[in-house]
Amino acid sequence: MTEHYGPQPTADEILDALDPEQRRVAKSVDGAVCVLAGAGTGKTRAITHRIAYGVLTGVMQPMQTLAVTFTARAAGEMRGRLRQLGVPGVQARTFHAAALRQLQFFWPRTYGADPPRLVERKAPLVAEAVQECRLRADRTELRDLTGEIEWAKATQTAPDDYPDQVRATARKPPRDAAEVARVYAAYESLKSGRGHMDFEDVLLLTIGLLDDRIEVREQVQAQYRHFTVDEYQDVNPLQQRLLDVWSQRARSLCVVGDASQTIYSFTGATPGFLLDFRHRHRESEVIELVRDYRSTPQVVRLANRLLTHASGEAAEHRLELVSQREDGPAPEFVEFADEPTEAEGVARRIRKLLDHGVRAAEIAVLFRTNAQSEGYEQALADAGIPYVLRGAERFFERPEVRHAAVLLRGAARSGGGAGDDAVGLAAEVGAVLADGGWSPRPPSGSGQVRERWESLHAIVRLAEDFAAARPGATLPDFVDELAERANAQHAPTVDGVTLASLHAAKGLEWDAVFLVGLTEGMMPITYADTDAKVEEERRLLYVGITRAREHLTMSWALARSPGGRAGRRPSRFLDGLRGGSRGPGVPAARSRPEGAAESGPWRPDEARVRRGRPGPVRCRVCGRGLADAAERKLGRCMECPSELDEALFERLRDWRLGRARMLGQPAYCVFTDATLTAIAEAEPGSAQQLARISGVTRAKLDKYGGDVLAIVSGSSAEDLAEAAQAMIAAHGDDPGPDPEHPA
Repeated sequence: MTEHYGPQPTADEILDALDPEQRRVAKSVDGAVCVLAGAGTGKTRAITHRIAYGVLTGVMQPMQTLAVTFTARAAGEMRGRLRQLGVPGVQARTFHAAALRQLQFFWPRTYGADPPRLVERKAPLVAEAVQECRLRADRTELRDLTGEIEWAKATQTAPDDYPDQVRATARKPPRDAAEVARVYAAYESLKSGRGHMDFEDVLLLTIGLLDDRIEVREQVQAQYRHFTVDEYQDVNPLQQRLLDVWSQRARSLCVVGDASQTIYSFTGATPGFLLDFRHRHRESEVIELVRDYRSTPQVVRLANRLLTHASGEAAEHRLELVSQREDGPAPEFVEFADEPTEAEGVARRIRKLLDHGVRAAEIAVLFRTNAQSEGYEQALADAGIPYVLRGAERFFERPEVRHAAVLLRGAARSGGGAGDDAVGLAAEVGAVLADGGWSPRPPSGSGQVRERWESLHAIVRLAEDFAAARPGATLPDFVDELAERANAQHAPTVDGVTLASLHAAKGLEWDAVFLVGLTEGMMPITYADTDAKVEEERRLLYVGITRAREHLTMSWALARSPGGRAGRRPSRFLDGLRGGSRGPGVPAARSRPEGAAESGPWRPDEARVRRGRPGPVRCRVCGRGLADAAERKLGRCMECPSELDEALFERLRDWRLGRARMLGQPAYCVFTDATLTAIAEAEPGSAQQLARISGVTRAKLDKYGGDVLAIVSGSSAEDLAEAAQAMIAAHGDDPGPDPEHPA
C-alpha cells in the first residue's frame, strides 16, 4: 500500500511556516548547532523542518541523516512529521534502537556469530544474582536494585567502583553500597556467562565494536553524516560516548534541549552536555527558542517567575519565555483545610470545566508521587467523572495494595476485633501490613521501595481517618470500606481526566492542569536533602506548570485529615508566585482556604472551623460519624432505620437502567444506588430539594432532574417506567454492577 503525503513543499515553503528563530534553526544545516528550546516553543517543528529544508536544498541525504530521541513515541512522532514534509527516508530512532540495529548488522560480519541475545527484563537475572550473593530481596527491592545497576552502567561505573561513586555523588542506594556492588558483579557474571546482553550493553557493545574495528567505524561514520539529538538535556554519559563516536566525522550535528526541564538525574541524565556544548564545539551556533505557543501569558509569566528563584548551573542558562497566545484566566492558588477536601474541591472544579465544554481528556491532575493518586481517584469516582491513571496502576490495582488487601482480609477473617479508638484500628492495620513491608518510619531515599511504603502508608492513614469517623469500627468494617473504595475506582474509562505524577507528565500538555499537594515535604519531596536535589524539584514543578495551555490551579492542604491540626506549610516554591514576589523575611500572603469567611482576618488554625465540610458527616438518625461514600450520600448509617419508599426506588432503578442503556454508560454513571436510595427516602418535591441530595450535581440536575421529579410525584411515573422498560427490552440486560453495591 502506497502512502500519500500530499504535494511536497518547496524549501521556501518550509521556511515560511516558521517564526524567525525557528527559521534560523532550519537554515543551520552545516556544522554544529545547539538549540535551547523552552517548553511549548515548537522545538520538534523546528528540527523536523530543519531536516526537511536540508534535504530539499540538497545539503542532506535522507539515508545519511539520523535523528535520535529518548522514547519510541517521540521517534514515531518525528518520523510522521518528516513524512508529511516529504522526507520519509530519514531515520528517527531512540539511542538504543539505532545502536541495536548497527549491532545486529555488523556483529555477524565481524565475529561470524549472532550478537548476544537481548534480555528485555533484568529482574529475573538480578533475582538470581541476589540469591548467589546469599541475600534476600522482594519484588520491589529487586526493581530498585535493577534501577541502581542501570544507573551504574549509564554512568559507566564498574561494580568495583560503585561504592566510591555512591559516596562521591551523595547517592542513596536502596541498600548497603557494598551489597549492591556484589549483586551488580554477580549479575554481570551471570549475564555474560549465558551470552546475554541488556539495553545498556547494547550501547557498550556498539561503542566497543566501533572502537575496536576501524573498518566498521569508518563505514558507520560514512553512512551517517547528519545527526539531530532531541531532549539533549536527558543524555547520560554512556549515550554521549556513543554519540561522540557516531558524529566524529559528521557534517552537521544539531542538539536540542532545555536545562530547566532536567528531571531525570536519578537515572544518570545530566544537562552538562547541553550546557557545555558550545565549549566542546567552539564554532557552534547557539539559537534560543523562547516564543511559547502552548500556554497563555498568565501561565508563562508564572513559569518564568518560578525560575527566577532557581540556583545552580541550569538556572544560569534559563530561558525567559514569551507567550504568543491571547490572555487567559489567571492561575489559581487554592488553600484547603485538609487532603480529602482538596481532592473534592479539585473534583468540583473539574466538573465546572466539563460543564463549560472542556473535554475530560484535556484535563490533568498532577501530583509528586503515585501514592497521592488514591484520594483523587476516589473523589473523581464519587463525582462520576471518568479518569485515566498514567504511568502507574490505579491505587487499588498496585501489587503492594492488592497484597495488603489480602493480608487485611485474612486478618479480619481470623478474628480482627474492634479498635477502641483511631489509634487502635490504625495500629491494628499497621501491624498486619508490617508483613507487607510497612513500617512506622519511611525508608531512606527514593525508588520503588519508597513508592511501595507510600502506598501502604496511605492505607494506614485511611484506617486512621475511618476510625476517627466511626468510633468502634472493626477491622472487618475497614476491609469492607477498602472493597467499596476499590469498586468505586474500577469504573471503565475511555475518555477521562488524566491522573499522573509530574515525571509521567513530561512531554504532554492539557488545556487545564491541577497541580496538587504542594506542601513542604511533598514539593520539594522530603528526601531532596541537597541543594541540587531541591533545584531538581523546582524544575519538576516548572515542568508541571508548563503542561497547562490555559487553566492552571495550584493547591495544597493545611492538614492531612478533616479536623486535624493545620500545621502544614505551602511549598517554598510558591513564595513570590502568589501576589507577587517578596523579600527575605517577609511572610507570604496567606490565601483563605476554600469556604472560609470572605471578610475579617483569617488564621490557619480556623480552617477546620470555617470550612464548609468541618469534619466527618454525621448520621441524621443516630449521629454517628459516616466514613464511606455510600453512607455519606445517604446521610445515615446503613444499619439505621430507613424511610425508603421501595416502590419508588424500583421505579427510579427502572428509569435509570433505560437512561444508561440509551446513553451507552454503566448505570451508576447516571446515579448510584446510594443516590437513588437517598432520593427515594427524601422524596424531593422541587429542584431545590433534589439539589440538596448528595450525588445530584448541577449537571445531573439539569440532565435528569425533570424525570426524577416526575417519578417522585407520580404524575408521569407510569409513562416513564413503561418507556424505561421499552428501552431495557431494546438494549438488553443490566449494564453492569453498581460500584457501591457490586452484588
